[in-house]
Amino acid sequence: MNPKASHRAVQVPSVGAPLTLVDVETPAPGPDQVRIAVAACGVCGTDQGIVNGGFPGLSWPLTPGHEIAGTIAEVGAGVAGWEVGDRVAVGWFGGHCNRCIPCRKGDFIHCANGQVPSWHYPGGYAESVTVPANALARIPAELSFAEAAPMGCAGVTTYHALRSTQAQPGDRVAVLGLGGLGHLGVQFAAAMGFETIAIARGAARADDARDLGAQHYIDSTAGDVSQAMQTLGGAAVVLATAANSAAMAATLGGLQPRGELVIIGVSAEPLPIAPVQLIGPGLSIVGHPSGTARDVEETMAFAVLSGVRARIEERPLAQAAEAYAAMADGRAHYRMVLTM
Repeated sequence: MNPKASHRAVQVPSVGAPLTLVDVETPAPGPDQVRIAVAACGVCGTDQGIVNGGFPGLSWPLTPGHEIAGTIAEVGAGVAGWEVGDRVAVGWFGGHCNRCIPCRKGDFIHCANGQVPSWHYPGGYAESVTVPANALARIPAELSFAEAAPMGCAGVTTYHALRSTQAQPGDRVAVLGLGGLGHLGVQFAAAMGFETIAIARGAARADDARDLGAQHYIDSTAGDVSQAMQTLGGAAVVLATAANSAAMAATLGGLQPRGELVIIGVSAEPLPIAPVQLIGPGLSIVGHPSGTARDVEETMAFAVLSGVRARIEERPLAQAAEAYAAMADGRAHYRMVLTM
């Protein structure tokens, strides 16, 4: 490929500026990199933080998008195990250095020099993207690109969080929030054999929650959430997907002894929790990051086995600004996916 070839991409020229479709130069992959012909890219809530400058070290203009799916179009020097034409996904985990102490311990998700598409290099709201080869996850034949894209962030975050808890099949697990993350969390929890409680605002979400696999629904606006959880017998785990610290804290009293509050909903607000609430019942509160490329592969494999899929609305790349706006103001029904 000509290193100066161009492709269409969506750029944000400065903090909070409008998303704009432009022609950009496509860099050829360097050593240990591949270039992906993007077929689909999910629109994630974290894109809002990127566009509005909420992460350190951002450079402008930037191209958002970290839920990427497509085919390898070009392979750089030193890349082994990947070939042109391979179907691949890249999520929030966009590469690791293999040199820092976390990497030397095998803890790649906490790489001191970890890279995230859109944050550390141009993201997937584009027809083409160049990425580190160690960020690649192989997409199963049973998943379309649009189905695979959200698994790179929303899917792996919910699935890997649940399987990292102490809960066993048959245990009761509550999922707080029924949005882009929560609707996948409910599906994964049910498919993993947990008695699943969905917690969300308003009675209108009950049918949706049960359609997604929940056995129980708690309307958080209708009364004390912890008491409602305890009426059902309490939960071994709460997976907190809603980015609302007060709502997270309101579930704590609904946990069983030694229960876990696992937080994946991103909020900068302090948790209104007193140590005395934790000590007696021996509760734990854990923040859970996303997952490595291999975790993404295992998430997709489980999705194939179980039938779990993100509920998506597809939009063409030219409508990226509209798709992003729908996500940002809550009009999106679960997940938006851009297709090229």
